Amino acid sequence: MTRRAIVTGVGHYLPDRVVENSHFESFLDTSDEWIRARSGIERRHFATEGETTSTMGTQAARAALAAAGRAPDEVDAIILATSTADLTFPSAATMVQAELGMTRGFAFDIQAVCAGFVFALANASALIASGQAERILVIGSETFSKLMDWSDRGTCVLFGDGAGALLLEAGEGAGTAADRGILATDLHSDGRHKDILYVDGGVSTERVGHLRMEGREVFRHAIDKLAATAQSAMDKAGITSADVNWIVPHQANIRIIQGTAKKMQMPMDNVVVTVQDHGNTSAASIPLALSVGVERGQIRPGDLVVTEAIGGGLAWGAVVLRW
Repeated sequence: MTRRAIVTGVGHYLPDRVVENSHFESFLDTSDEWIRARSGIERRHFATEGETTSTMGTQAARAALAAAGRAPDEVDAIILATSTADLTFPSAATMVQAELGMTRGFAFDIQAVCAGFVFALANASALIASGQAERILVIGSETFSKLMDWSDRGTCVLFGDGAGALLLEAGEGAGTAADRGILATDLHSDGRHKDILYVDGGVSTERVGHLRMEGREVFRHAIDKLAATAQSAMDKAGITSADVNWIVPHQANIRIIQGTAKKMQMPMDNVVVTVQDHGNTSAASIPLALSVGVERGQIRPGDLVVTEAIGGGLAWGAVVLRW
């Protein structure tokens, strides 16, 4: 028998403030048509006063726990993927732990930018497989609106805020691709490409920074790297694209999503797409899309799902799981 990390609950949270593309027309040389054509984004959510990465993560975690029928003190650990923690320290994960009233276990943040949730899933799967935890909340939560340079039309129109969460629980499988749970993970990074996607400030530089991106260079790397890491994860799981029910990609840009699906020989009918409503929510985008996919009735128990993401670092990876 093989110990697997199985998804038993999923949930998400989006701020009430919805920002349509037309919002940017009053202060940028842009238009709804321009933004849609280049990104597929129509609107996004921005955190309102008092909302932070931890408060949104807490709401998503509560929804995932409710879906699983579990209480906070039944959870052994929280792993929160984010690049926009409330404070330098402590971690946003420990703040979620406190807000949930969880008085046992451990919590920590993980930072791999837009690939953060994939890295968090891989870590959670390893902790469960090794017997160090029975139940782990894996959260992606971001307030990227705090990092925007509102004069840069190439970046500020692309990002949004929100949170999504999964509850993973230990279960037994036969060690085959027919098992439920996480079947394979594949992680990569290459620090040589730092300068094409980064924030130009931080604690050790003594200045608050803004997100900077060379969009064409990111696009050039994204499709090949995403398709390759997805293929590697599928090879590890012993499956092919023909076996996959759903691709749930990082929701960065519709052209990247379409290009990656084409390279993987997957029809867009089998891709969960939420970028039009949420924009790029970085580490929150995959759990948000998983939750919305379940809510829509797309993702069902037994479905084989591939998630993949790429972000600053560069860092990228993929996970294969059976719902």
